[in-house]
Amino acid sequence: MEAFLEVAESIKKKDVLLKVWAKQVRDLSYNIEDCLSEFMVHVGSQSFLRRLMKLKDRHRIAVRIRDLKARVEEVSIRNTRYNLIKAEASNTTGDMDSHMEDVRNHSASNIDEAELVGFSKPKKELIKLMDVKTEEGTAKVVFVVGMGGLGKTTLARKAFESKEDIVNNFSCQAWITVSQTFSKIEMLKDMIMQLFGNEDLKKRLKELEGKTVQVDDLARYLREKLQEKRYFIVLDDLWTIDAWGWIKDIAFPTTNIKGSRIIVTTRDIGLAQQCTSKSLIYHLEHLHIDQATNLLLKKIGKTDEETKSDERMLNVISKIVNKCGGLPLAILTIGGLLATKVVEMWESIYEQIPSELGTNPSLEAMRRMVTLSYNHLPSHLKSCFLYLSIFPEDFEIKRRHLVDRWIAEGLVRASGGVNVEDVGIGYFNELINRNMIQLSKVNVEGIVKSCRVHDIMRDVMVSISRDENFVHLVGNSEASIIEGNFRHVSYHGSKGQNIGMDWSHVRSLTMFGERPAEPSPSVCSTNMRMLRALDLKNTLFKIRQKDINNIGLLCLLKYVDFKGPSYIYALPKSIRRLRGLQNLDIRDSYIVALPTEITELHSLRSLRCSRWAPYSSRWSKTNGVGVPRGISKLKELQILEVVDINQTSKKAVKELGELIQLRKLSIVGKGRFADQKRKILYLCAAIEKLSSLRSLSLDVGSGSLEWLHNVSSPPALLKKLKLLGDLGGKMPEWVGSLKHLVKIHLEWSRLKEDQVTEMLGKLPKLMLFSLDSYAYVGKKLVFRAEAFVNLRKLSIDITYPLTEVRFEKGASPKMELIEFSDGDLKSEIIGINHLPVLKQISLGRKGRVANLGMLQAEVDKHPNNPVLQLEGDLQRA
Repeated sequence: MEAFLEVAESIKKKDVLLKVWAKQVRDLSYNIEDCLSEFMVHVGSQSFLRRLMKLKDRHRIAVRIRDLKARVEEVSIRNTRYNLIKAEASNTTGDMDSHMEDVRNHSASNIDEAELVGFSKPKKELIKLMDVKTEEGTAKVVFVVGMGGLGKTTLARKAFESKEDIVNNFSCQAWITVSQTFSKIEMLKDMIMQLFGNEDLKKRLKELEGKTVQVDDLARYLREKLQEKRYFIVLDDLWTIDAWGWIKDIAFPTTNIKGSRIIVTTRDIGLAQQCTSKSLIYHLEHLHIDQATNLLLKKIGKTDEETKSDERMLNVISKIVNKCGGLPLAILTIGGLLATKVVEMWESIYEQIPSELGTNPSLEAMRRMVTLSYNHLPSHLKSCFLYLSIFPEDFEIKRRHLVDRWIAEGLVRASGGVNVEDVGIGYFNELINRNMIQLSKVNVEGIVKSCRVHDIMRDVMVSISRDENFVHLVGNSEASIIEGNFRHVSYHGSKGQNIGMDWSHVRSLTMFGERPAEPSPSVCSTNMRMLRALDLKNTLFKIRQKDINNIGLLCLLKYVDFKGPSYIYALPKSIRRLRGLQNLDIRDSYIVALPTEITELHSLRSLRCSRWAPYSSRWSKTNGVGVPRGISKLKELQILEVVDINQTSKKAVKELGELIQLRKLSIVGKGRFADQKRKILYLCAAIEKLSSLRSLSLDVGSGSLEWLHNVSSPPALLKKLKLLGDLGGKMPEWVGSLKHLVKIHLEWSRLKEDQVTEMLGKLPKLMLFSLDSYAYVGKKLVFRAEAFVNLRKLSIDITYPLTEVRFEKGASPKMELIEFSDGDLKSEIIGINHLPVLKQISLGRKGRVANLGMLQAEVDKHPNNPVLQLEGDLQRA
């Protein structure tokens, strides 16, 4: 069925009957999966008595299987009757691609008509990057990358047509449109004609008269003619590495050293990185708000004065500019639609954009630009992409959250022993590289941690998801009865709204709004027996204990997120029935200890629990939960947080060392933990055994962590270390051996200067160094030469009695950001001129420095042009 759907996907736009048939096949395949999943759950019942009790369920499943077999035969006969899938189906995409190409070219000319608002600077930067004045060396290849509709073609066209920079510096030029499908022979003919003239092409074809023209006949001629030429060629809209490899190898002479230049435009950052060096990739940015506003005003024929005098017009224009997100094609397309309507209708047009995208001919170009990228996605990424329509507009989507949900839904396929999470992260990065989603937050290592979806991209995504019964969004404007067997439901509605639909096929429920009237009274309704993912992290209501009492009836659950604050005080014992559960997040609840039944969930990969403490002091930031004996049975566990060591038995603490796949461990131990010597010995031994550990957090408040000195062989792959507790003024010796450590956060450590510079300063990969309350007890913190060679970020928050931070020449050569949140530096920050790549100094609301004016002067004359950011009401010393 999947194979048939992949073929149908490429041609269904041409045949309404085929589209209907493909929808039926997809729905049938979902039902078969559901039936098999339910069957496997019942087969897994262990006791004879339980099996007898489930005879009724088995009979029901048998009836379903018989019905499904009949439906399979029916859709198969329908395909044969109407000859919907033909042998030549894979070759029938040409007309659609041709139409796409017409739309794309129209879009480029549409952007041209706007006289390139916001494009003059990119044009100068692109020409500078090409370095056209250097008339020697092999051909330099510059890639222009960005999402569809951003203006890559327009930018390349303006550079191509620049007489002063291009026409006068190159003996021949050609503009070649590549696109998703192209004829090799026709492309070579086009290149010969543009580079050397129509007569030259006719001459070559005449020489080949009487024989079938082969690719190599034209390619050899092209290479010979280009050998002694300084050429400039634009390859517009490249989609695959294979296409680039063919063009590069067959069309361009490798021994030409005349300083030729090639510009390639593409939506795929990953493709560009495979084809040229990072320094030769030009990332075209979205328009700034003022540029986007000017472009829209120009299109609708209004002036800035007119909009300022009309509050209604100003409000709608602001909304549309925000929705278009700096995308020129979207601004011009919607602007063209507004220009034909009276101002009173603009608000209504704005509200209807999502629904109009699928039907309004005026918005066709914008929809096609998005669907072109979507259609080019491999099949495994299409479902992952559509899954994003679950989230609200402009929502920041965390990578871990998204990848975990993909895995739970079976959208990520790993093989050959590859870690399934790594495969999922690969999917995420590929969507980033293809400009299908936009990066939102990047950590100090340069790893994308969260993303957003462009509003226009999301509108098209929602439309496709709805057409395919994939995701249904429930909002305040929805009808009370929802038709269609939707697999994923995302609720954005207000309090008391009734969600009237058939829940028996729903695989995931995600809530962002108020508590609905239905499902009621429990969010774990027995009607949702096919549910794989239940995500209530972002609700506007608190989850109650009775909401989850029936959770054991949802046997197929793999992902559960009840992150609070919530009114949950205990996990029901029936949770043992969720044998396939992979992710459980129940942080910020009233749970004190996890039940023994949790140890029966052998598929668990991530277990996150913590107690909500709304009145906790600054020194007690996190309250953990006790974990039961038998925790060592969870052999798949990779994340475990937050373990309250005081609520956990010595036996369970000892078992932590048997979780050999554990990558992240967070432990708290307030009060008298330091006096429990036997438990401390077990914990030290457990830490030594966790060879896969990447992140370790130990929080004992202002209590003692001096027992950490007894750890002899720490996890060698540790990348993140967070220590909150008194180290007795000295770092454990083993910290100096952590060659992979990237981040360290210290609090109450009471370290002296030599501990910072002599040990931490020598860690080769340390990028983030965070000092909080009483982490450092010296008055001066000096970063000495050749120390902290990889440090990017320094964060300091309340470090009494610290009064001075100094950087010597040669210290921290990669430092980019200094944050000083809280404290009083009476001798300011000295030596920032020794930090060559410094980008920002941030002073928090209570961060005070001596002579702020002098620090500002130092910043102003810094050659890297850093920024001094003052947050809130800064108190100036």
